[in-house]
Amino acid sequence: MNARLQDKTVIVTGSTTGIGRAIAERCAAEGAHVLVHGRNAEQGREVVAGLNGRGSLHLDDLADPECPQRIIAAALAAFGRIDAIINNAAMVSRSNLESTAVPFFDKIMAINVRAPLLLIQAGFAELRRSQGCVLNIGSINAHSGESDLLDYSLSKGALQTLSRNLANAHAGSGVRFNHFNVGWVLTSNEDALQKKLGQPDDWAQHVPKQFAPSGRLIAPNEIAAAAVYWVSDESRPINGTVLELEQFCVYGRNPSKA
Repeated sequence: MNARLQDKTVIVTGSTTGIGRAIAERCAAEGAHVLVHGRNAEQGREVVAGLNGRGSLHLDDLADPECPQRIIAAALAAFGRIDAIINNAAMVSRSNLESTAVPFFDKIMAINVRAPLLLIQAGFAELRRSQGCVLNIGSINAHSGESDLLDYSLSKGALQTLSRNLANAHAGSGVRFNHFNVGWVLTSNEDALQKKLGQPDDWAQHVPKQFAPSGRLIAPNEIAAAAVYWVSDESRPINGTVLELEQFCVYGRNPSKA
């Protein structure tokens, strides 16, 4: 029996760490060839080395509007086809109404919204040829967000609209567009951020129940397991789905009852 992604080519942006790395590793384990993307060469080489010959590394900055074209070219040069694009990379930086400024807003929108759009645009012909799919990795902050994540939340709302718009506009093309709104995930970057903000080394073991009713945060490999289904043919013909990957119902939630 073949693996679930046997010989498919999957592009995963931001896949040198965190959720993206977990997705890249899981896709390769399921038989896919994976274009690993990031900006850190050492981390990237480490990821590719663990993909058993099924990975290729492309280092690039998504803030550059020419980057998406180069990513598509790199995937085609390495593997000759593209079956799925997973837009995972994101700039996660804190801001609010008082602190936000034009350069900051423009950069976060360029990385979190413009880059996914341009990557899909650059790869769309190949996706039509393979009858492939797009999976956009968003956040539950798309629904309103946190007070100190204003620009990030705006960008994730825009990414969600992008997913739904393209699913509607191109439903007849054979290319599917689905979307995750992910909750609080314990990545190495999140761990480092919380410690930088003053949390103790064991903070992840003491997350309040209102944020983690299960008693722990979501793990990157749990997002990766879900991603495999949505980029595989198992989920065909489902299109335009926005899926909440969180520990509680987002709508109508009362945290005091968690």
